Amino acid sequence: MPEPIISVAEMRAWETESWAAGVAQLEVIANVGRLVAERARLMTRPGELIAVLAGKGHNGDDCRAAIPYMEEREVRLLNTQSPEQALLQLTSILRDRPALVIDGLLGIGLDRDLSSDWTALIQLINDSGRPVLSVDVPSGLDADTGLMRGAAIVADVTLTLGAVKRGLVRESAAPFVGRLEVARDIGLTPSHFDPELFWSDGLSFVGEPPRRSAQAHKGDFGHVVIVAGSLGYHGAAVLAARGASRARPGLVTVVTMPETFPAVASQLQSAMVQPWADSFTLPAKMTAMVWGPGFAAPTLPQGLREFLRRQWQKGAAPWVVDASSLDWVPPGPLVTSAARVITPHPGEASRMLQCSVDEVEADRPAAVRKLSARYGDCWVILKGRMTCLGRSHGKIYLNASGNAGMAQGGAGDLLAGYIGGVMAQSPYAENPLRGLLWAVWQHGAAADALENERSNWTIEELADRLGSVIVHG
Repeated sequence: MPEPIISVAEMRAWETESWAAGVAQLEVIANVGRLVAERARLMTRPGELIAVLAGKGHNGDDCRAAIPYMEEREVRLLNTQSPEQALLQLTSILRDRPALVIDGLLGIGLDRDLSSDWTALIQLINDSGRPVLSVDVPSGLDADTGLMRGAAIVADVTLTLGAVKRGLVRESAAPFVGRLEVARDIGLTPSHFDPELFWSDGLSFVGEPPRRSAQAHKGDFGHVVIVAGSLGYHGAAVLAARGASRARPGLVTVVTMPETFPAVASQLQSAMVQPWADSFTLPAKMTAMVWGPGFAAPTLPQGLREFLRRQWQKGAAPWVVDASSLDWVPPGPLVTSAARVITPHPGEASRMLQCSVDEVEADRPAAVRKLSARYGDCWVILKGRMTCLGRSHGKIYLNASGNAGMAQGGAGDLLAGYIGGVMAQSPYAENPLRGLLWAVWQHGAAADALENERSNWTIEELADRLGSVIVHG
């Protein structure tokens, strides 16, 4: 299950509770050292140089504990007692262009602005252009507020310890944190937190998707209907259909505009395709609906909007609304108890809330709450870095997977279709949160798998990879 995102004070209390229960600090430090070394090895190749920058606190202890596990790497340790003393030594190390710098200078206890000497040291690291792995928190970043204290390390990866600290997921921290990962099992006692925010990573999905019975047939896995695509935007309907198919529902039907029907139908094999008509009626056994990818043409049939507004409020199956048709969703309460899902990016969310994009990004969980409250307590998937998922009440979940390579046209269409294909199946229709978390994580995890292979992958390749990332416990 997703894990809590906590404050520095909660992290300290957790550690204190663990020591009181008999957990040895040295064992935890050794565990962290192994995990840091494991991540560092993934970021380097045998024979390459790793510079380890260790401060006076426990962050420094964690980094020093990693050194024995840096197999087949050259390691140079810089014990930083003072920034003035370290500046000259670090300059010498950086001249050799290490393949990785491990940042263990300052930890989560930082509660004051840095001196000019610390600022100069951090700036030297940032200006070097060397890849950086920060341990627990990028040095100089406040782990509670997400604000830098005069200067902060710009990390490629931040491996935070035990649990994600709430400052690391704030928008102000994004330029410094890089890819955020959590080393969950460092040897502390089980935690007992109940915050608002939770972190949804791969370990949340051991055993997904459910195993299928050997006696199953296509009628057991639902029928998703996708209404999508308009003149100039037929590809959105194709990608949504491919996304849905990767979730392996029993049937996929695509309804597209008459002018896009030939282009869409010619690119799909397993999906049934038909042109839209204002007399359209839902299939009797439809179990999920995806509405809106590719509805960006200047003229669309009026019946589309009317159908959405009517069915959104009372339709019996789960609905996923995406892209331009988000502007058609009627505010107000819902009659149906079936899941309702909207998938805006920040620009779309700002239009729906009648505010600026900056306001949405400044507090993404709050934007999710407001959107959900406005549109009948629906589920909201606010796309972007650490895609944010939740409703007007209850927990908010931040997704750990995904990368900047997903900033390509069509990624959202693919996600909408995949969500629909997941939600069409009974285990997820009955537990929408489980299905939505899984779909969002899988979409990003497939992109991460591609990014690890090459840097020039396309959305079409993401469509092929989607659904293939399996988590083993």
